[in-house]
Amino acid sequence: MSTRVVTDGSERTLLVDGLEASHVDLAEPTRLTFPYMRRIADVIDLMAPSGRPLRTLHLGAGLGALARYVHAMRPGASSHLVDIARHAPDLAVEIADAREAVERRPRRSYDLVIGDVFDGPVVPRHLTTAEFVAQVRRVLRPGGVYAVNLIDDPPHRLARRQVATIAAAFSETLLLAERPVLSGRRTGNLVVAAADRTLPVARLRRRGELLDSEAVDVWCKGGRVLRD
Repeated sequence: MSTRVVTDGSERTLLVDGLEASHVDLAEPTRLTFPYMRRIADVIDLMAPSGRPLRTLHLGAGLGALARYVHAMRPGASSHLVDIARHAPDLAVEIADAREAVERRPRRSYDLVIGDVFDGPVVPRHLTTAEFVAQVRRVLRPGGVYAVNLIDDPPHRLARRQVATIAAAFSETLLLAERPVLSGRRTGNLVVAAADRTLPVARLRRRGELLDSEAVDVWCKGGRVLRD
């Protein structure tokens, strides 16, 4: 796997095997060019009152776009970034396997855990199982949110299992994506937001397509929970 960072003024683009994997505008940290990041940002905006600082664990740091967004939108927020490589030299990044890093964290440490880790086009399997999701749930504070980026080809058999695994662990699970992706007509990113509380479904729906918990159950029906 080859990686390089392309610089254009205040903008940085991370290329992995020649494909754009991450982008950040250092001058405008609230500008997110990847639609899936915008969906995660919507969750960040609405999961807690405006301006409330969040303690966030970022699994898959990339160029730190979402960490920069959190700090710009929620002054006083703190972020811990974990990745297998450091692509943003201006940020402190723990170089580690994401699962090992989560397992080392104390209970109830974070308001938000963001998962954005890929091995090629898929999330590493050990970051999709019920045992891993239980570790994420362990480090979340009461009311905390797990937001994870997935990608899969139609008919989304793997994504359905991944979503079913998360839904089995949390009382509420939402799925945010473009309509053609949700309907299984094309490949695309799927953002899962899960918590042990009610999430702001109506306000999130005003910002884009989503499936609520009831619709998620239907969407991933037949998807078996993934285990180690």
